Amino acid sequence: MTQDIRVDRLGAIRRTLRFTFANWRAERPLAFSVGALITTATLADILIPFYAGRLVDALGTRAQGLGPALEALFAMAALGLVFVASRHFAWASIVPMTLRIMRRVGESAFGRVQHFSANWHANSFSGSVVRQITRGMWSLDLLHDILLLALLPSLVVLVGTVALLGWQWPAMGLAMALGAALHVAMTVTLSVRWVAPTAQASNRMDTRVGGVIADALACNGVVKAFGAEAREEARLSTALADWQVATRRTWMRGTWVGTIQTAILWTIRIGIAGMAVWLWHRGQASAGDVTYILTTYFVVHGYLRDIGMHVSNLQRSVNELEELVDLYDEVPEIRDRPGAPAIAAGPGGIRFENVRFHYGAHAAPLYENLSVAIPAGQRVGLVGPSGSGKTTFVKLLQRLHEVNYGRILVDGQDIGEVTQASLRRRIAIVPQESILFHRSLADNIAYGRPDATRAEIEAAARLAHADAFIERLGEGYDTLVGERGVKLSGGERQRVALARAFLADAPILVLDEATSALDSQSERLIQDATERLMGGRTALVIAHRLSTVRALDRILVFDRGRIVEDGAPGELMLRSGGLYRALVEQQSAGMIGG
Repeated sequence: MTQDIRVDRLGAIRRTLRFTFANWRAERPLAFSVGALITTATLADILIPFYAGRLVDALGTRAQGLGPALEALFAMAALGLVFVASRHFAWASIVPMTLRIMRRVGESAFGRVQHFSANWHANSFSGSVVRQITRGMWSLDLLHDILLLALLPSLVVLVGTVALLGWQWPAMGLAMALGAALHVAMTVTLSVRWVAPTAQASNRMDTRVGGVIADALACNGVVKAFGAEAREEARLSTALADWQVATRRTWMRGTWVGTIQTAILWTIRIGIAGMAVWLWHRGQASAGDVTYILTTYFVVHGYLRDIGMHVSNLQRSVNELEELVDLYDEVPEIRDRPGAPAIAAGPGGIRFENVRFHYGAHAAPLYENLSVAIPAGQRVGLVGPSGSGKTTFVKLLQRLHEVNYGRILVDGQDIGEVTQASLRRRIAIVPQESILFHRSLADNIAYGRPDATRAEIEAAARLAHADAFIERLGEGYDTLVGERGVKLSGGERQRVALARAFLADAPILVLDEATSALDSQSERLIQDATERLMGGRTALVIAHRLSTVRALDRILVFDRGRIVEDGAPGELMLRSGGLYRALVEQQSAGMIGG
């Protein structure tokens, strides 16, 4: 198990670093500049102790006058200027590079999530996904600082210092190299094998907390309706308790690692100081050399001390970025074929040919050899018990799921061979529960046609009988509707959705009991408007109240994934023992709800 965890962590580090370096390649000039500048600044930092030692030796030898001391002092000043300037320009360069990468990654991750399947979104907490994206973006900022501004100079300091000391005193160089290697190896080992698994667990708890909060806030209306505020608070408290336990374990392990690192650094410091005194005692080092050695170690000590923090932060940023990289590794379930064209314009004829469809969690296929043709302009009701396949029929038409066998044609074109966006623009949907964006009413109505003029938007609202309530609002069409349209009543949201469908002007119309949320007075007006909307279009009406489909051209009756009856409403009512007739009679008698 421990071996598996170590392999998993090393694999996660490799994945996230590959992801980071791939983004650096898009910013190659800036990335190279940052690396070169920070290396220059670090080399200057290494050489300053050398000239500090020369200054001490010059001060101890008055016979040579002030010249050598001033030369050493000037060299230190010049190196200090190089250090400050190079460090400033390195930090100034990494700012635009990091911001561009964060923006690009955020846009790309959001775009990928947008194209994931309906199944993926149904099984994911939106709040958790938001946390994955935003936390991953910010982890890139931390990761860039660690790799370019922290670990790179630390590496340059260690290599440069060991080389300089080893060139003058091989034993001192070896001691410094062994001490630094011990410290780094211990830090990396403890961080990767001991701290990282707990950090990963606390990150999962953090994502869960975000999901719990987002879920409760998004459904606040339901919470209030059932007086369940205390219940949701208790649910969050449970999630926070788990987060607290996991995070405390991570933080305490980090504390112990810091203590071990400090003990190792003090051991190295005493050892280096002792060797410097020994070299002085043997006459192999002057007072200036001892000053150089000790000052050099103080520089190295600072970098080594921070390496522990950098490695811990690196591991943390890897953990946080890992969830974002997972989104990039997720393969969209439904993808456009390479070079797929947009669907050609047509009147909206629909044909299912020998379609087999199987939901992943179900043991048997829902559809088996389903074939049906709907001519353009026909108004068709989809009727049947709950779970019989009505909604799935529409989802497959939208290509929200892929069929397992067979094909679906719109105007003679296989929907699997055209782009999804162009297909869905040919279908206007009015769902039973209308969801609106927290944007203006005008933006929501024009969502299907963002280039529509204000006059066209207002005309669509009039057709949907939404103009009256909109004009009563203080800001009219510029009124913000709140998250998911919470500021509007159910009937008002439904009218906005109908106005959106009017404006979209698509050849195929899907109505999921579009008048179910309206009061009786508005329902009659909307039904009239819906009749006009269906005129000249292929209309699919998912019927819950069977009284709404009596005026349609045709009824498809579904039962357990099969179309068991197909005909005009009047014709189906004449079939003794037919399912449609039985459903109508049951509903009329009040035995089943709408």
